[in-house]
Amino acid sequence: MELFYKVEDKPEFSKLIVLALQQLLAIMAATIAVPAIIGHGMSPSAALFGAGVGTLVYLLFTKFKSPVFLGSSFAFLGSMSAAFAGAATIGLTENVGFIGLVLGAILAGLVYVVLALIVKSVGTNWISKLMPAVVIGPTVAIIGLSLAGNAVGDLGSGSFETTNFYVALVCGLVTLFVTIICSVFGKKMFKMIPFVIGILAGYALASIFTVIGVAAGVDALKVIDFSGFTTLGTVEAWVPNFTFIKAIKGFGELNGAGDFFTVLGQAAVAYIPVAFVVFAEHIADHKNLSTIIEKDLLEDPGLDNTLLGDGVGSMAGAFFGGCPNTTYGESIGCVAISGNASVVTILTTSIMAIVVSFIGPFSIFLATIPACVMGGVCIALYGFIAVSGLKMLQGVDLGDNKNLFVVSVILIAGVGGLALNIAGVVTITEVACALILGILVNTVVRLKKDDASNETTPETVTETSDEETEEE
Repeated sequence: MELFYKVEDKPEFSKLIVLALQQLLAIMAATIAVPAIIGHGMSPSAALFGAGVGTLVYLLFTKFKSPVFLGSSFAFLGSMSAAFAGAATIGLTENVGFIGLVLGAILAGLVYVVLALIVKSVGTNWISKLMPAVVIGPTVAIIGLSLAGNAVGDLGSGSFETTNFYVALVCGLVTLFVTIICSVFGKKMFKMIPFVIGILAGYALASIFTVIGVAAGVDALKVIDFSGFTTLGTVEAWVPNFTFIKAIKGFGELNGAGDFFTVLGQAAVAYIPVAFVVFAEHIADHKNLSTIIEKDLLEDPGLDNTLLGDGVGSMAGAFFGGCPNTTYGESIGCVAISGNASVVTILTTSIMAIVVSFIGPFSIFLATIPACVMGGVCIALYGFIAVSGLKMLQGVDLGDNKNLFVVSVILIAGVGGLALNIAGVVTITEVACALILGILVNTVVRLKKDDASNETTPETVTETSDEETEEE
């Protein structure tokens, strides 16, 4: 895979700003979607601010060696909803729910800290044995494939329920094809910023449809909702509604230590189990990114440092925006497609996210990008994640039934959407379920020892896959 900029490279300032904007566009929709889904007065701009802060923390802990942005984690949606539901059960307002958001994120982050200390003590060899390429490859593919439904669903959706499916589809497909053309046939800068150009092209077309729809009174042609710009005169449009401020108000509503420990207990039950689940996805993301940048991040800066960065960054992000953060597949896909692995770009993106959260017009503009346009981009982003996982299987002998069963089980469980919901609070996602099932199957099939000529150990599979990836 060709990289225009490696991890340590520093693009020229003018290029850097555009490349950082591309990263911001790639992660923007998902980052602000989480608070929008949860509701309860959560602020999308605060979530964006928190994601920027969390990414800065992550970069510091990883010694500026891991080029990935941290955004709002969808894995904690159930946990966040439980925080507000828990406040309601003890007869308190949603401000107390914000206390639960902060406490839960701290507890989840502490799980990562404990795991980092364990990794620091015992090393990472056990990970290569537990999750060799035959396991981690299809799991990474599932990360992309599990999001396919979201991308396709967005492709035919505008900002209004009345938006015609085919009108939205045209806007999404134009976005996709402009992105592809820029990436494949573009020269120099055009090749590195296909998402920016694709999104602008799709947005321009959607704007034309919308203007015609407004002028002609045809609701089906209205794709973009520009009403958000009417809020520019309000304070909320310019100042993020930070989580910790509402949490402080919530402390004033608690009826003694009993209420506090009730909220703490509810947060522990809702958040801690999910943190262990997201740990598996953390490893898969960093394995995937390692193959793209051709450097093993689990060795340098080390899994202990990536865990600390992710955990502490998640705490910081939730303190400001309420949403625990996690490494984003969209960001990794952007690195892969653009060939830009410069960590300075990620640093600039994090600063840009913080600044943009205070700039009403720009943040509202980003929020008005219709689902169909982002769907066109996400088809490429999620597809690249899936393909990068499959590339990890290049050195795996799929003619060996032991390997074939492992890969088959992971792919079918993941694509089929096998997920577990425990007590309505803890959700083990399809990615985590597929990975856990794959680890179990791989452990079982390795119990049978074949002849040395036919045996493919987990270590051998991993080494072969790494060699093949480097040759790519």
